[in-house]
Amino acid sequence: MKSPEEKSTKSPDASTPGNTRTKPDADTGLSPFRKPVIEWADIPAGTFIMGSPISEEGRKSNESQHQVTLSAFKISKYEITFEQYDLFCEATNREKPTDENWGRKKQPVIHVHWEDAKAFADWMGCRLPTEAEWEYACRAGTTTPFNTGNNLTTAQANFNGNFPYGNSPKGEFRAMTMPVGSFAPNQWGLYDMHGNVWEWCYDWYDDYISGEQTNPKGPESGTFRVFRGGGWRNYAQLCRSAFRYKYFPDHRHFNIGFRLVSEG
Repeated sequence: MKSPEEKSTKSPDASTPGNTRTKPDADTGLSPFRKPVIEWADIPAGTFIMGSPISEEGRKSNESQHQVTLSAFKISKYEITFEQYDLFCEATNREKPTDENWGRKKQPVIHVHWEDAKAFADWMGCRLPTEAEWEYACRAGTTTPFNTGNNLTTAQANFNGNFPYGNSPKGEFRAMTMPVGSFAPNQWGLYDMHGNVWEWCYDWYDDYISGEQTNPKGPESGTFRVFRGGGWRNYAQLCRSAFRYKYFPDHRHFNIGFRLVSEG
């Protein structure tokens, strides 16, 4: 299995401004911990065509198009930050992940494997987005390769501008993550759906099931978990709305983070 970008570590299972305090644990008597405030975008129920057309440049065979209908949900406007994740580590006595000396606070958290991301989501009373929810939210009603249209520039997202999409001119290569919200949001108010860091999804990876689907959650088991969106060191082609990638759920990486979904 080829890693998303060579550097990774394997480990055992293990924002936006403002915080809230949890109540003391009645059984243990532990002191209350602050929990981060998440800013949510309301995503309407709807039907869309998931995947990419055969004519789309850079298309992969695992992007077969199919109709998906989703119920309404809330998704975090921003990728989860170090500032938010560090509160979780302090509350649960987890080791804080390294930030590669790029800074913490509003930088998207990295070096978190799927189990870490799920544990944070559980702690927050939320969950990871399904792959279908992620693509639907990323597209925000668009059918083009990116929610910005047929091209993506480094003025619109953080990716490796040395490798633009199609015939677009080269752009900047920042060689690190950027604080969340550094670029304009998509039409539904979501930031960094393209680039910055890949984002873990709930699903196990497999080929799509053909035919119409409603609220799909992927296969019941598998070897790899799905992540989406492309990252700061990736070609623009890998940041397309339909592009899918997979990785071991117990591996951490300096180019993978996540965001949350709430049904409340």
